[in-house]
Amino acid sequence: MIAYCGLDCATCDALLATQADDDAQRAAVAAKWTEWFGHPFAAAQINCEGCRGEGRQVAYCGACGIRRCCIDKGCATCADCADYPCEELDGLFKAGSEPRKNLDALRG
Repeated sequence: MIAYCGLDCATCDALLATQADDDAQRAAVAAKWTEWFGHPFAAAQINCEGCRGEGRQVAYCGACGIRRCCIDKGCATCADCADYPCEELDGLFKAGSEPRKNLDALRG
């Protein structure tokens, strides 16, 4: 279950906190994501069942440029995009190598 941006939802802290219904985990994710993305997250916003699904999503996902771009272009993930990699992914790639490795693997 790879997100549009390459995050592995199965190992995502937000998904794990949601599945565990653990407010301490949600607070830790909110703090980390606030630092990574420069957008203030509150623990109460950390409820996610995957950005590509129909379930709950972090409130910020509606404004996520990566998600919106993939939906608009009809891409399952950024790996499907002719413009990959792009500036929209820079912050995420700087925060960790897992998303890029996942997307690169999907590209083959």
